[in-house]
Amino acid sequence: MRLFDFTLKMNGFPIDKAKLALSKIQDKDEGDFETYVKAQRNAIVLYHLENTPYYKSLGKSLRLDDWNSVPIMTKSDLQQTLEQRLSQGFTKANVYINKTSGSSGNPFIFAKDKFCHALTWAVIQDRFSWFDLDFNSSKQARFYGIPLDKKGYYKERFKDVLSNRLRFSVFDLGDVAFEVILKKFNTIPFAYINGYTSAIVQFAKFLKRKEIVLKDICPSLNVCIVTSEMLFDNDKALLENQFGVAVVNEYGASELDLIAFQNTKDEWQVNSETLFVEILDENNKPLPYGEEGRIVITSLYNKAHPFIRYDIGDIGILSKQSTIKKPILEKLVGRTNDIAILPSGKKAAGLTFYYITKTLIEDDGNVKEFVIEQLKKDTFKIKYSSNEELSKEKTEIIKQEMERYLEPGIEIVFQREPKLARTKSGKLKQFTSHIKQES
Repeated sequence: MRLFDFTLKMNGFPIDKAKLALSKIQDKDEGDFETYVKAQRNAIVLYHLENTPYYKSLGKSLRLDDWNSVPIMTKSDLQQTLEQRLSQGFTKANVYINKTSGSSGNPFIFAKDKFCHALTWAVIQDRFSWFDLDFNSSKQARFYGIPLDKKGYYKERFKDVLSNRLRFSVFDLGDVAFEVILKKFNTIPFAYINGYTSAIVQFAKFLKRKEIVLKDICPSLNVCIVTSEMLFDNDKALLENQFGVAVVNEYGASELDLIAFQNTKDEWQVNSETLFVEILDENNKPLPYGEEGRIVITSLYNKAHPFIRYDIGDIGILSKQSTIKKPILEKLVGRTNDIAILPSGKKAAGLTFYYITKTLIEDDGNVKEFVIEQLKKDTFKIKYSSNEELSKEKTEIIKQEMERYLEPGIEIVFQREPKLARTKSGKLKQFTSHIKQES
């Protein structure tokens, strides 16, 4: 029995209909695809203008013949009750409801109509099939968070059974926990690993210390798919070496869909079938392929709740090789709220100097994980967990490099922790600014 698909159907999500619709979309040639995208994005705007009072209040000056007149939606626009945002004919009883992780600082509850949610799963299954993975039969080793309350805990465990996966908690990343996980790989024929980047990287470091290549003890393992957190090149190389399989980078948002997925040619292919992805400048003007800007996304099928020209809060670049049918995400720079503003007024992406520091701080294997916080414009705190405290020589080198890449006069505070705090979902937020961002 195809248990995963059966479970979706039992919950009212028409997965067969969604897979058929997706196949028809993918069969269109480049010219027909452009016509399809324009027609579908206009259709979803018109639908919400006619059926969603909340959206109509946002789009008072909107003109269907001018896409750039369609207003930009932000997360702050959604900080109101779900009932106020639902389209007519939809209630909490007949939609899929979930909550964003809040990693952007603006968590909110959202809804999808059941066909739209089925399409989300159709796209995910399609992308995983690129690597010969089938949710109905391929066993998943899942590195994710899990609710700690009794009801939430057992609900997720039950979903894991239905989804053919075994979950490993990311709240304990010590060697004792990893030894238990390693024994599971020795006895269970996992087809793939899926989960949060930082936790999977820690498992790979554990394997490196033990001089183990995971595929040697789990020959059925074919691929590792990381999500939700940045994957740096040196970490990707570590995962490939210690797992002995291909490493695939996934980018998505629960309120939207799977946004981009690394294909077998190592391209970060954007989901153009159910989403329309734009790169905009600070004045909301579309940028050409190859230029960096804000990622703004339209959900082409969600009738229950509008996500139209929705500013997801990320910064990225679409490759010059992109087409409307096959956009390629060349680079995901970071989040708009992960920007550091320095005393001179200069701005720097938080992940930029996280990366600078990372190359220095982890070279000897002493430091397990670290995060950076901006306390003031001229003050940054590096919190880390390690076997031994960082030497004075090492901290001085890090300070010098931070000043070299940023600007002189920056103060760096080091704070060693037994282990780093994660979000409730289990993610590790690599950079956080505690100062007010200037508009």
